[in-house]
Amino acid sequence: MKLYGNAISTCTRKVLCTLAEKGAQLEFIPIDIMKGEQKNPDYMQAHQPFGVVPALDDDGFKMYESRAIMRYLDDRLPGPKLTPADPKERARMDQWTSVEYSYFSGPAMRIVREKIFHPMRGLPVDAKTVDAGKAELTRTLEVLENQLANQPYLAGHELSLADIGYLPYIEYLFAAQEGELISARPHVATWWQRTSERSSWQSLPRVG
Repeated sequence: MKLYGNAISTCTRKVLCTLAEKGAQLEFIPIDIMKGEQKNPDYMQAHQPFGVVPALDDDGFKMYESRAIMRYLDDRLPGPKLTPADPKERARMDQWTSVEYSYFSGPAMRIVREKIFHPMRGLPVDAKTVDAGKAELTRTLEVLENQLANQPYLAGHELSLADIGYLPYIEYLFAAQEGELISARPHVATWWQRTSERSSWQSLPRVG
């Protein structure tokens, strides 16, 4: 089994954390996204036609999209199950994964691009874009705060793939000096501490 990705990529980090939770090892093939290797025609033709990371090759079975890869690995590999067996909890996991995709990762990464990647490239920071992203995240985080007031993880009492999906974006928010979005909400802050202190997440190289 091979994973093509980059250790600073948010989507690659989700998959690596999933693998660590499962106690699994595979061959990691680094793709230098800063040099644009993910746009190389050979890579796109063989692994990811949209020119991003990660991509998985399981003995000739190839797939891409991090959330789909995470589900596949959870089904495919031995180790703790990260998808709830209970239908209601499984539906909650899917719901919060959708919330991450629809309402969280986008505005989070707009902030990160402005405050981390634009300065790295000598580009100005657009404060209006940052403020708009923070406003979107504020609304989403209030919803998460209400959910996490009653349970330790998003889908229930055990860690699921939904929780893992948020971790890389929150880590980058702290690196962008916007960690107060998390720390100002006690239930979200406690959940972040609980999940980010797990050995699976701590095994990844840090960013920021």
